[in-house]
Amino acid sequence: MNRLLRAFPRVMGIVNLNDDSFSGDGTLDVEKALHQAICQVLDGADIIDIGAESARTNREAISETAEVDRLLPFIESFAMAMEELQPRDEAQIWPPKLSVNTWRPGVVAKVLKTNQVDIINDIGGMVEDTNARLCFEYNAALLIMHTVGQPKEPQLGQRYEDIWTELKQFFDDRITRARRVGLSDNQIILDPGIDFAKQKADNLTIFAELERLSCYELPILLPISRKTVIGEVLGIKKPSDRDAGTIACLVRGMAAHADIFRVHHVKAAADCVRVMAAIQSRTSP
Repeated sequence: MNRLLRAFPRVMGIVNLNDDSFSGDGTLDVEKALHQAICQVLDGADIIDIGAESARTNREAISETAEVDRLLPFIESFAMAMEELQPRDEAQIWPPKLSVNTWRPGVVAKVLKTNQVDIINDIGGMVEDTNARLCFEYNAALLIMHTVGQPKEPQLGQRYEDIWTELKQFFDDRITRARRVGLSDNQIILDPGIDFAKQKADNLTIFAELERLSCYELPILLPISRKTVIGEVLGIKKPSDRDAGTIACLVRGMAAHADIFRVHHVKAAADCVRVMAAIQSRTSP
């Protein structure tokens, strides 16, 4: 998996199978969500990240049953839908990979049992090892995101003396534990968790010094799309108006050799990736 992810900068398209997405693009209609995924793939998405529960902390969590009931019909339809499409170009991963954005082990177990899921995008910060064990059992990749506390709980007052000391301690621990349960480096992806339990200065410091994560020699995902920090810098409250700032973050990420960019506006991101790759003389696989 990781060799494929690192061969060329990858675009992860966001599909929200919920009705409370912060960006206002969610839907509870599986057919509409599948149509969004198809459009993103045609625009160049290498990975589709499907999530059934908003990460917004001012919304109550849904039940595990409700989350599974939303996800399974989409997962079951995704591979069949991809069979009818053609890749945008030779750089695109084909067929596209499917990532599920979830954190509760009960949900992770149910979606991995379909054998249709390539990546678990765990926003829970791997507090314990169950999701890593499940990914080992089903030969899926685990995306480990830095955060503190439980998902759906606000962490607005979180402060660090040094965000990089915090990130290093966190990833040293999580990578060691993931390897201990059997995951190979080919199954581990890192995410610095932009906006999660971080202040504006923390986020900007991560972007400014992103090269420091290369010490792990693992794929780095940047969740850049329409982030609060972009709105803070530009004074833009409406998330859907932050796409230009998102592209600026993508350019910075590519300069630092990040590998995957999680976005809503896939075409703009995929076009940017291809132009930047040409400038950097990076060839497609």
